[in-house]
Amino acid sequence: MATPVKIPRRFRFEHELFAQGISPIAGVDEAGRGPLAGPVVAGAVILPEAWYWSGMPNKLKKVNDSKQLTPEEREELFAQLTQNPLVLFSTGIVDVQVIDQINILQATHRAMNLALSGLSVSPVHVLVDGLEVKSLSKPQTALVQGDGRSYSIGAASIIAKVTRDRLMRQFHDLYPHYGFHEHKGYGTPEHLLAIKTHGPCAIHRMTFAPMRPVQTEFGDMLHVIEQH
Repeated sequence: MATPVKIPRRFRFEHELFAQGISPIAGVDEAGRGPLAGPVVAGAVILPEAWYWSGMPNKLKKVNDSKQLTPEEREELFAQLTQNPLVLFSTGIVDVQVIDQINILQATHRAMNLALSGLSVSPVHVLVDGLEVKSLSKPQTALVQGDGRSYSIGAASIIAKVTRDRLMRQFHDLYPHYGFHEHKGYGTPEHLLAIKTHGPCAIHRMTFAPMRPVQTEFGDMLHVIEQH
């Protein structure tokens, strides 16, 4: 009697799809939905099918939800992923002007589609972190907290996060008053104080509070009264 093959736990979704003849399979994830400034970035990754059985190489075993890793770990794993010729990856970047035009949710979905379209091999199926993305260009399986449950999504999470962090460090050189190199655009007390002191800059999301004027019913009534 043959010994059952033990599938690496964080490849079980990929393996189930592959067993149905579905291949190649990409993981996709985003970074930067919540910040007050900067672009939203998505990463898409296709890992080698052989790894579905053997597991991740030793240098990549720490691949996980990027938020669970230190910046140093993310940078090292990013290097290992992007320098491995067997790993296919791509990023999609949507800038702040588009975010303000179409809203952050639609911008995130656009970034995911851009990342998928940038892969050198077109995936047949996509594992997505979080909820279903209705506008995704490919069939999908949505996995809540998928970046910690699927190596493919975890790898995409790292690609997206490191790419965006590097962009925010570059923006710090252009707009040094805001500390983008530290908080990456998130609404920390230091960032909010900088906005209050200096006003928003060109990469702030003007449709996000505190840049967006707060309208109340009472305030709108006063405006109408003043107009008359």
